[in-house]
Amino acid sequence: MSKPTSSRYAESGVDIDKANDFISDIKPFVAATFRRGVLTDIGGFGGLFALGGDRYKDPVLVSGTDGVGTKLLIANKCNVHDTIGIDLVAMCVNDIVVSGATPLFFLDYFAVGKLETGVALEVVKGIAKGCEISKCSLIGGETAEMPGMYQKGHYDLAGFVVGVAERDKIIDGSDIKVGNKIIGLSSSGIHSNGFSLVRKICFEELGLEVDDYIDELGCTLGEELIKPTRIYTEPLLNLFKNYKVRGLVHITGGGFDDNIPRVLPKSCKAVIKEGSWPIQPIFKFLEEKGNVPASEMRRTFNYGIGMAIVVDENIVDDAMQQLVALGESPHLIGEVAARAEDEESVEFI
Repeated sequence: MSKPTSSRYAESGVDIDKANDFISDIKPFVAATFRRGVLTDIGGFGGLFALGGDRYKDPVLVSGTDGVGTKLLIANKCNVHDTIGIDLVAMCVNDIVVSGATPLFFLDYFAVGKLETGVALEVVKGIAKGCEISKCSLIGGETAEMPGMYQKGHYDLAGFVVGVAERDKIIDGSDIKVGNKIIGLSSSGIHSNGFSLVRKICFEELGLEVDDYIDELGCTLGEELIKPTRIYTEPLLNLFKNYKVRGLVHITGGGFDDNIPRVLPKSCKAVIKEGSWPIQPIFKFLEEKGNVPASEMRRTFNYGIGMAIVVDENIVDDAMQQLVALGESPHLIGEVAARAEDEESVEFI
């Protein structure tokens, strides 16, 4: 029996057949992310993942959810949609690895006014790429076509990740102590926060376009702004195998000032040495052209450091050597000191 056509529904702006075809199109990219534990194919009502009784002694599930903010508008301006999915995965997996968790599986939510399968396919390819980098299985998601909700050509994204950590290996910052050192891992640029200010400076105040070549950046504005967020999971998970990490900080919205205190004991403060790491040209460009004080730059953006690692002083050199071998650019950016009640949790010197 032939399928009935949903002509009235299609007239309202929702095309069920197109959505079904889209699911078929993305299956190869999704299947390529499957790791041990995935029990279901894409297209079911729920994604099944087995932890496996012999793999973990006392497993704790660690979950996270995030989006990419108004960087979506940059993707639209550039008409580049195959990297924004990497950003989405990065923002989620980087958040759970700070607890010592290994990402297991990922789900996405893609919402659009009218489904353009070419664009949607590029987005999902990016999500699959992010999952591949982080060794995380993309086991499900939701594609929502909602006429009238979004402007033509615009879409929204959200991501959800679940990981696992052994209970006795969870990293929560509770054993951070005075004298510990702070290693910073370089970011790839702006990552996925602060874009409301970026857009205000670049497009509203300076009147720039994404195709404008910026000498200070050595590329077009769009090429710089669309760079995907760096995924730190594999280097960090490898680091955990050899060294005791006392605390980790994913530097996102709120920058140094708001994120570092989230892992510090109340009796401690982070003393960050300015100039101890290279700051990418985009931050200097925004700071100077937008007349943004350095203090606000540090609180709005990652300012060149995407992840901070707190370790004992005696393993700093060895840990940094391993991080270099794993493809990272580590820098000794500060240390943990005693904090008086009336002091801020982060001090810059």
